[in-house]
Amino acid sequence: MQVIGLTGGIASGKSTVSKLLKKMGAVVIDADIVSREIMVKGTEAYNKIVEYFGREILKEDGEIDRKKLGNIVFADRRKLKKLNEITHPIIIERIKEKIEEERKKNQQKAIVLDAALLIEMKLYKMVDEVWLVVVDSKTQIKRVMERDKLSYKDALNRIKSQMPLDEKIRYADFIINNSKDFKAMEKQVTLFWGRFAT
Repeated sequence: MQVIGLTGGIASGKSTVSKLLKKMGAVVIDADIVSREIMVKGTEAYNKIVEYFGREILKEDGEIDRKKLGNIVFADRRKLKKLNEITHPIIIERIKEKIEEERKKNQQKAIVLDAALLIEMKLYKMVDEVWLVVVDSKTQIKRVMERDKLSYKDALNRIKSQMPLDEKIRYADFIINNSKDFKAMEKQVTLFWGRFAT
């Protein structure tokens, strides 16, 4: 069974590609869902995050307000580094478990690991090939501002907190250009996934 690592910068359209692959029959392990699961109230990561960042990052129900936490860490690299140190080892272990669970089912030719930080977290070492979704910077900034209701400056902070696209490209086996319309992107994904769907 092949493991495909799907990644891309913020607002590149990676989630759209992931949904499309699911529609085509792919089993997708979503690193963002895993990160939400490991941060729920009472978990090891939750306790460490609250201890470091304080109770002001919590919602009324006691769960972590991810938007508040995001605004803090994307404006301060040191705090982002600390959050990553807390969460990444736990996320990686959980992803390994999920891949093993899928391998045991052994019904697929390939599974997709959808992870924005696939390269930064060294998750690319766990996959057989890397698919990178790219978009031009003007479109990316516009999408981040619209999607997350952010100012130009905050959108730029989020983009700059990630690894530059030029660096990511060096790790990519396949590049999906999502600067045009949905049809153009769908055509590329269909072509790449077709190798496993037959």
